[in-house]
Amino acid sequence: MLLGCIADDSTGATDLAAVLVAEGMRTVQTIGVPDAGTDPGDVDALVVALKSRSIQPSAAVHQSLAALRYLQERGAKQILFKYCSTFDSTREGNIGPVAEALLEALGEEQTIVCPAYPTLNRSIFRGHLFVGDRLLSESGMEKHPLNPMTEPDLVRVMASQSRRKVGLVRYDTVRDGADAVRTRLGELRADGVAHVVTDVIYDEDLRILGEAAAGLKLVTGGSGIALGLPENFRRQGLLGRHEAGELPEVDGYEAVLAGSCSVATRGQVADFLNGRPGFKLDPQKLADGDGAVEEALAFAQERLKDGPLIIYATAEPGEVAAAQTVLGRERAGELVEAAMAKLATGLVERGVRRLVVAGGETSGSVVSALKVSALRIGQKIDPGVPATVSVGDRPLALALKSGNFGTPNFLSKAFGFMPGKRP
Repeated sequence: MLLGCIADDSTGATDLAAVLVAEGMRTVQTIGVPDAGTDPGDVDALVVALKSRSIQPSAAVHQSLAALRYLQERGAKQILFKYCSTFDSTREGNIGPVAEALLEALGEEQTIVCPAYPTLNRSIFRGHLFVGDRLLSESGMEKHPLNPMTEPDLVRVMASQSRRKVGLVRYDTVRDGADAVRTRLGELRADGVAHVVTDVIYDEDLRILGEAAAGLKLVTGGSGIALGLPENFRRQGLLGRHEAGELPEVDGYEAVLAGSCSVATRGQVADFLNGRPGFKLDPQKLADGDGAVEEALAFAQERLKDGPLIIYATAEPGEVAAAQTVLGRERAGELVEAAMAKLATGLVERGVRRLVVAGGETSGSVVSALKVSALRIGQKIDPGVPATVSVGDRPLALALKSGNFGTPNFLSKAFGFMPGKRP
């Protein structure tokens, strides 16, 4: 194994794995840390998907260090800590605490911090994160139900989460190439800067940063930073170029589970509901027991044979705020994710084998409930979202979508990228 990756949620892990496959690395994604001694097979990169983005920082650190130990046991030469391209986090973490714990465990002094991916409309200039043409704090992420992002200056955000110094490599240095970036990293290291935010405007900038990061044991960022890492191994004669394997066909009923309340997912749910059946979950009703879940499954049972359907908790910001006022922010989120886990299990029991899931937290709950241990990565549906098939005796076709990703018709078209058919 050349590259060992630790991702803080399932959809981000799948996004990263898709980038690595496209760049010619044989890649497997696991759900959670595999048991010690588990052999992932003949792979160039392994992506360990955790569910650590929104938990307590100490728990996120514990999980991430467990993943690191497994990857080190498998011989990984470089570690990539992958988080969301919108830097989802709180003032306490979890990006800073995890990055510092990994640096300490690896005996390293410095890493880069780069959530940018211009293909997905995420760019960084003067240390400020933009979503499209808007600052992060004006992009809709300021209303995120779990991790509202109101500060676009990543140097400030990272400094609030970290004990070590934070610095910036500005775009004029990135533009001058990998050697210039390496020189600047050395200057910052001499000044005691451990976390270096990097400006990025174009995808090619990510390849420059990847080349500059060849000597770092730890790299942190979004999936885009992986664009430039495989070529470093080729320069060393350690990596060939491998074509992505085809996914096996999976036949069965089709369903969508949507827990994200992002702007993108709200539009995708509205598009899907234009002519297709849907059942909307109310978090306040979920607090009363499993009645709403049973009602949703009965709704699905009657309609699965007619084509894809959706069960969703996606709602407008005002509805989300109302539920959080009554239930509390954490409790409202926990109720939705627990319901999605039960729904996934119930749908599979009713013959669903082809499943699209919208939302990082939702995807983590779903794959955990379905006991998915690993995924094969297939064709890209949209940037950041490939089709996948679970590894095991009864495979499932899955598309795990981050809340902010995908074109407006993503939910409507995703099943067309999954080999197989409805009964």
